Formats: sequence, C-alpha cells, structure tokens
Amino acid sequence: MKKLVITAAVAALMAGSAFAQNTNKEAGTAAGIVGGATAGAVVGGPIGAGVGAVVGGALGGALTPPPPEVVTYVEQQPAPQSVVVQEQIVVGQPIPSAVVLTPVPQNPRYAYAVVNDHRVIVEPQSRTVVQVIN
Repeated sequence: MKKLVITAAVAALMAGSAFAQNTNKEAGTAAGIVGGATAGAVVGGPIGAGVGAVVGGALGGALTPPPPEVVTYVEQQPAPQSVVVQEQIVVGQPIPSAVVLTPVPQNPRYAYAVVNDHRVIVEPQSRTVVQVIN
C-alpha cells in the first residue's frame, strides 16, 4: 500500500511539473502538489505525502492569476507607502492582516498593496496573494 501511494505521489509530481511549463494555473498546481506532499510527509509519513500531494494540487490549481488589465492598473498607480513585514510574501499564501489593501475599481475580485517594496495583487476575500510584481 505504501509503495502505491508513494508511486502515485511521484507520478503526480512528475506530471504536474511537466504541465507547469504551460500556464500559471498549472504552475500553481505543481507548486501545490510539491508543497502538499512535503507538508503531508512531515505530518503523516508516506501516506500523508500522497494525500498532501492530491490536496495541494487541487488547491494550487484553483489560484487564478489576475487578468492583464488588473496588472497594468496596479503597475500604473502611484505607489502607496510600502509596508515592511517579516513574513515572506508568497503567491498562494495569505498576506498579513496588518497590510492595508487598496481595491482595484475595475475588478473588485482584486486588490493590491506595496509590501517590502513589491507591488502585490491579492484576492481580497481571503487575502490570498495571486501575483507579486517585481
């Protein structure tokens, strides 16, 4: 049973990384698989790795990058004061609650902030980072 779960997790990782070269959504799936497998292995060993890979892949693939017009809008706005946080800002993770978000008027599904001198596009309901603009 353990071999089957480990084999499935490895196959999922390989398939996810091959597809990840095509689009951002697929990259999110691959990152979710890897992150989920790692976290699952720490908590539940080989079986946890398999379960974590599946769950992480599903969650990572659900993250949708913002449309180009949202990115352009955020890039063209005067930069608000940059907030400095100790946490690393990572796509797919929530932004700290201390960071004030500015809504994107043309698309209320997105908001932005400047954190650690980087513009960050966020899904405001969950505060999940969807893109970091360098």
